[in-house]
Amino acid sequence: MTDWKIRLREKLEPILLQNDPRPDLSAYREMPLCVFLYNPSDEFALRKELGLLRTRLEQKGKRIISISLMDCMVEALDTSGISAVDLADNEKMLGRNGHKTVAQTVHKVLSEFARLDEIVLKHVPVDSDPTRDILWITRAGALYPCYRTSTLIEHFQSKLNIPGVLFYPGEIVPPVGLSFMGVHEAEHNYRAKLI
Repeated sequence: MTDWKIRLREKLEPILLQNDPRPDLSAYREMPLCVFLYNPSDEFALRKELGLLRTRLEQKGKRIISISLMDCMVEALDTSGISAVDLADNEKMLGRNGHKTVAQTVHKVLSEFARLDEIVLKHVPVDSDPTRDILWITRAGALYPCYRTSTLIEHFQSKLNIPGVLFYPGEIVPPVGLSFMGVHEAEHNYRAKLI
């Protein structure tokens, strides 16, 4: 069994089954969210395991609120009037460095015009209960290379009251950095607990 599967079943699952998982998910009361690290190449295996974990948690009375960052990014672009076809056409038109310009455009949309944190939070039910509901933030790899998840997490501070897990494709860079997708330069600003 791979390391992330062991952590998912033996470390994360018991925490999520607690009556109120927030104290064990985070050291910060105003940000009850942890980061679950896995290798980007394990994306599809992780999705399968999450389906099984969801079933086990729901059988114990938990409600999983799963929010795809891919879907949220598409929603943000749609809200801003930008289509995937527009982005692809612009990238081709701009030539060799077109991908950088497109990434900057997407970052600007997610940071200023249709803020990603606000889109994610609007999908959290108003009646959510920290003893029943658990937020899963998935498909973070879709943001690569446009938006860093550390920014997203910081914007959740004091706005999220239910326990949450950001499923993070990346790797640890010693001593305490996380490299998004194993490609980005390590980010050392994560305040969320790493599981």
